[in-house]
Amino acid sequence: MEFKDKQSIYIQIADYVCEQIVLGQWPPGERIPSVRDLAAMLEVNPNTVMRTYDFLQSQEIIYNRRGIGYSASDNAQTLILAYRRERFLESELPEFFKAMYLLNISMEELQTRYEKFVATEYPSTP
Repeated sequence: MEFKDKQSIYIQIADYVCEQIVLGQWPPGERIPSVRDLAAMLEVNPNTVMRTYDFLQSQEIIYNRRGIGYSASDNAQTLILAYRRERFLESELPEFFKAMYLLNISMEELQTRYEKFVATEYPSTP
């Protein structure tokens, strides 16, 4: 995993964990990698992964079963999508709108390109 400079590593790892849950790689109720295993896999300090897991636990996306380890919560996907949507709307969308304004990109052009993107990337979606 390559880390970006503009965002905390533990948040980037949280995004990775959430992505694995949303993609079904780590299903709800099943054990996710231990702190040490994930730290070794991502080549980071275990304390960073522990901070990630503490953060995700505070968001109720994962939970700790004593003696067993961490698991994705039953409603993890719903919580992840809500969290990511809010973060996108609050942080990334304003930057996107700023770029649109500065580059003089119209909503019509954006709509056309969005529709083309969806048709190409997700052709089976109605």
